[in-house]
Amino acid sequence: MAAWLAWAIAALLLAVGEIFTPGLFFLGPVALAAIPAALVALFGGPAWLQLLVFAAGSAASLGLLRPLARAHLRIPPALRTGTAALEGTRAIVLQRVDRSGGRVRIGGEEWSARSFMDDQVYEPGTYVEVVKIEGATALVYE
Repeated sequence: MAAWLAWAIAALLLAVGEIFTPGLFFLGPVALAAIPAALVALFGGPAWLQLLVFAAGSAASLGLLRPLARAHLRIPPALRTGTAALEGTRAIVLQRVDRSGGRVRIGGEEWSARSFMDDQVYEPGTYVEVVKIEGATALVYE
C-alpha cells in the first residue's frame, strides 16, 4: 500500500473517531495533521520526514485549534439561561442545609437545597455557592 494512502486512511479514521467522541476535540486536529504527511508521502518524501511533518502538524493543530474549539464549547456565564445561569452564583441559607435538605435564597427566589458534600451542614445566614441544580433542588457548597 502506498504511504500517502495509509496517511489518508489514518486521517479518515481519526476524523470518524472524532465524530464518535463528542466534546473532546482531540482526534480532529490529529486527523488534520495526517493530511500534510500524506502530501509529503505523495511527493516521495522519506518516512522520517512524513513522521516529522505529522508530529509537528499534530502539535501545532492541538496547540492552536483545540483551545479555540474548547473555548467555543463553553457558554459564558452572561449567556447562560435557565438553571444553568444559577450555577456558580451565591446563595444565602434560610433554613439549615444538610444532605437531606434545607432552603436557600438565590437572587430573589427561595429554593430547596442540599449540601453538595454529604458531610457538610450550613446554618441559616451562611453564604454558599450553587454548584449544581438537580430538578428544583440546588446543590450548594461553602
